Amino acid sequence: MDANAWNERYAASELVWSAEPNRFVAELVGPLEPGSAADIAAGEGRNAIWLVEQGWTVLATDYSDVAISRLRDRAASVLGDRADRLTAVVADATLPVPGAGGHDLVLFSYLQLPAEQMRAALRAGLEAVRPGGRLVVVGHAGRNLEHGWGGPSERSVLYDPEEVLAHLDLDAAGAQVEVAEIRVRPVDTDEGPREALDTVVVLRR
Repeated sequence: MDANAWNERYAASELVWSAEPNRFVAELVGPLEPGSAADIAAGEGRNAIWLVEQGWTVLATDYSDVAISRLRDRAASVLGDRADRLTAVVADATLPVPGAGGHDLVLFSYLQLPAEQMRAALRAGLEAVRPGGRLVVVGHAGRNLEHGWGGPSERSVLYDPEEVLAHLDLDAAGAQVEVAEIRVRPVDTDEGPREALDTVVVLRR
């Protein structure tokens, strides 16, 4: 799916995603000392805005200019005087992150790309993390297709924890695995409660 398709999707709805942060992002990042964060493929900014509310200074990127425009408007409305702590820019997730090497946190929340593009994005993300900082990845798991609910139906854009780790040279990057697991995410549907399976990975440099 290209940027034009995402632009159309965002333009067709007042809010495509929830206004609340992803539950796993909140669980993993909530206890951390705030610093500089980069939220890659931030969409309408649900995680980025929450991060600012927790005290972080945030760079939010997305390759949909409609999403970035909406993110800026939401940030101004929700954050008020704190909106200047969030910078939102149109950018390709597979290219180097602005401020590379200086972020305490780089976040990928449901960025679902084919393997080659995902590898480039993850490597760029890890390079953007300063020593002592963390790369956090949350996404629809490959095994969700058979054992979970919802999410993309193409296996090529899904990834299990071991596939995330296989994309990266952790030794060369000086990174250690803190979390690499499948987590269950409850989902309310018209047919009743369901369970989605998500990949959650946390790396520390």
